[in-house]
Amino acid sequence: MQPDARFSATIVDAARPLMRLLVCGSADGDSILDALAAKCEEGEQIDAGRRSFSSATRRFIVADPPCLEDYTRNMAIGASIADVAIVVVDARKGLLAETLRHAFVVALLGVPRIVLAIDRMDLVDHSPAVFAAIEAAYRSSGRQVALPDVTAIPICAAHGDNVIERSTRMPWYRGPTLMGHLDTVAIDNEPPSTEAPVEVADQFEASLAWMDEAPLLRGRSYAMKTAIATVNATVAPLKYRVDVHSLEHVAADKLECNEIGVGNIELDRPITFLPYAIRRDLGGFILLDSKTGDTVGAGQLRFALRRSHNIHRQFFDIDRVARATQKSQRACVLWLTGISGAGKSTIANRVETKLHALGRHTYVLDGDNVRKSLNKDLGFTAADRVENIRRVAEVAALMADAGLIVIVALISPFRDERSMARSLLPIGDFVEIFVDTPLAVAEARDAKGLYRKARRGELTNFTGIDSPYEAPENAEITIDGAQMDADAAAGRIVESLRQRGIIAA
Repeated sequence: MQPDARFSATIVDAARPLMRLLVCGSADGDSILDALAAKCEEGEQIDAGRRSFSSATRRFIVADPPCLEDYTRNMAIGASIADVAIVVVDARKGLLAETLRHAFVVALLGVPRIVLAIDRMDLVDHSPAVFAAIEAAYRSSGRQVALPDVTAIPICAAHGDNVIERSTRMPWYRGPTLMGHLDTVAIDNEPPSTEAPVEVADQFEASLAWMDEAPLLRGRSYAMKTAIATVNATVAPLKYRVDVHSLEHVAADKLECNEIGVGNIELDRPITFLPYAIRRDLGGFILLDSKTGDTVGAGQLRFALRRSHNIHRQFFDIDRVARATQKSQRACVLWLTGISGAGKSTIANRVETKLHALGRHTYVLDGDNVRKSLNKDLGFTAADRVENIRRVAEVAALMADAGLIVIVALISPFRDERSMARSLLPIGDFVEIFVDTPLAVAEARDAKGLYRKARRGELTNFTGIDSPYEAPENAEITIDGAQMDADAAAGRIVESLRQRGIIAA
């Protein structure tokens, strides 16, 4: 994960080692920082999200992102480089959902040490029982996620109790003050061992923290970045999400923003790695939106799946070029996309008829037909649509490898999945055809009566009504589905194949 550039801008006194702190869990983190900085040398307010200050022995840089749920991503950026995380808990409220969520993210991103700062002890009569109960509950949650070293400290930041000086109001507490702990706890600045032999694999079980407003969907492709590689990654299947309230494992086929889960990750090529428990740098990763490059998730590689080591690609003497040359054509995939009723299947049928008459070898993969066979187990939720497109794309790529001209007629409403389908083919062998038909025109046709059912609420997740369609931005061919008839559209597509050298002129 790329750290915030502001962290590297501070000049640090070489005589005093640097500690990077993360403060999370409660909006009262600022009062703790104020108390720390006030008693150290004069604190410098860098901006609303970062402070630097020094003690006699150390200099500190603090990542202190807002603690609203929408800012989990910011917290994760700080966690990715932090030496110590200060998790603040309001003694009156106990462990909240965001506290547990932050515990998961801190564990996922490998912060080596945690300070559990139980604040506002004055508002619970400095009760040792309250302190002990919160500490026990937090450590219990830690057993579920393999939290690192945890030191619990009861404090009252507003009055400075146990922040810099020991509190006389809590004589029952025998541990260090917050500053005393930060000044003496070991900082691991040594590079990780290379003693353990690295592994190479392309399929893993992984823990995931999701940070994007759009959900993580099984089968969708994301860019995965580790310390040494950037590859394409697909989460399939997602095994479960973790309920941050009960810590139970809940069956799930997607992760919403701020949810935590475990699933299998498949890569488009093998990478060098070690499990995160052994090497933080070789086992940690972030997931990026393939189009925008935004960070959408983070996680840990737990272990390589056995099939990653036992299954190897077998190469044969006859390849796709040889198979296509035998048929006097160039193998490709013609991907027709558009809303229901746009005319995709009709045009696909006419294209195949024309190519067949020219002696070309073809096959049509039609959306309805594959849902009656290969994909009959899938519904029409966003997750099922992603899986539907993934399967069709893989089959189309295999058929193209056999040397065929494959014609796909599929609504395929999501740009990400059409991009994934394109990535399976050599450059130039995927031709996206947008059958651009206005919703009003498609609905007026309604040959299958689907729009009428959707309008009556009898069909849910229907594209164009209550499920979105993302129109292509740079399709190779765009057909005006309202003005151009199917024969003319097919003729234009075949002519384009000649111009592209897919069939002979």
